[in-house]
This record gives sequence, C-alpha cells and structure tokens, in this order.
Amino acid sequence: MVKVMKRDGRSEDFIVEKVVVSAVKSGAPIGVSRELAKEVESRVHDGMSTKEIKRMVLETLREKNPQWEKNWLTYDRAVKKRVE
Repeated sequence: MVKVMKRDGRSEDFIVEKVVVSAVKSGAPIGVSRELAKEVESRVHDGMSTKEIKRMVLETLREKNPQWEKNWLTYDRAVKKRVE
C-alpha cells in the first residue's frame, strides 16, 4: 500500500475512496469522481504529500468543471478553515 505524508508529518495509507468522497462533495457525479480518483491514484507514490495530492485533485476538477474546484475550495475554507 502507498504511504502518503499528512500535513502534521504523520504517514498514512493512501485511500482512494477519500478522493472519491471529496470530489462528490464538490459536486462531481459519482462516475466522474471515480474516474478522477483512479487518475490521481495512478500518479500517487510513496512519500507524496497530501498537499501534492490535493493540487492534483484540484487541477483535475478544474479541467472537468471549474465550479467543482471552486466548491472544493469554499468547503476547505468554510469547514476545514484552510486558506492556501
């Protein structure tokens, strides 16, 4: 299993379903979300940061529908209190 680095420095298994759920929450249909997650999964490698994974997901969302990227960023700011 591929290990990724979290923001706090901890290492954890990459769980592709987390990408699917996040994409669905941003407004992407489930089928598109699964395709997006598979694309991201194929590019993830051991030691990759979750920040890099987030960047890949956002780029892919933007390519498919810019509103989905905006929805993700709005959620991140409002709920997770993240500003980048």
